[in-house]
Amino acid sequence: RAGFDGMHLKADCARGVIAQYGFKRVGWVLANTIQKKRWDGRFRPRHKEWADTIFIPTCGRTGEYIVESHPAVLDGFVEAFLDEVKGLSLFDASQCDTLSGRSLEGEVLVLSPAALKESCWSPRNQLWLAESGFGCSPHASGRAIYATCLGDGEWARWNRGDFIGILRDEYFPEWAKQTVDTLRKAEQEAHDGLST
Repeated sequence: RAGFDGMHLKADCARGVIAQYGFKRVGWVLANTIQKKRWDGRFRPRHKEWADTIFIPTCGRTGEYIVESHPAVLDGFVEAFLDEVKGLSLFDASQCDTLSGRSLEGEVLVLSPAALKESCWSPRNQLWLAESGFGCSPHASGRAIYATCLGDGEWARWNRGDFIGILRDEYFPEWAKQTVDTLRKAEQEAHDGLST
């Protein structure tokens, strides 16, 4: 109730709830609520579309995690929540090409925020240069992708399903281009050193 005066939601009404419970938990409860109340026309269609992107298990206990506020007020809160998420400037599927049927080796992939701890939610931590692993092959049964984070140089193993897609060229930040060039140059130098 802190962000609601009885008639209007404050612009930053979602911020305190997110600070207390985190983006993932708040998003899950909101998406669950909208999915359970799909019949209610007071939720905006785009909020229903967003809610459908969040996996909610079909077990009977999800009914315990429903916000029972007035749907119009809750819809405003969902808008404020999505504005907070948008403020993080994370990459999303609209900025990516699909992974389906493509070899991923040497591609810059966008890691899903769901695979990251919230403290690591930033565009710099989402971009990874795929290097190897059976998950790089479109038809292999393996899922492992070994990649380097463009933000901090960390090398890690992910599953193919942890990535949203391949970042499109028009959304490539300049810092990421420079990092990719540096990594590829170092790889080429290492390869040249082995072959001599």
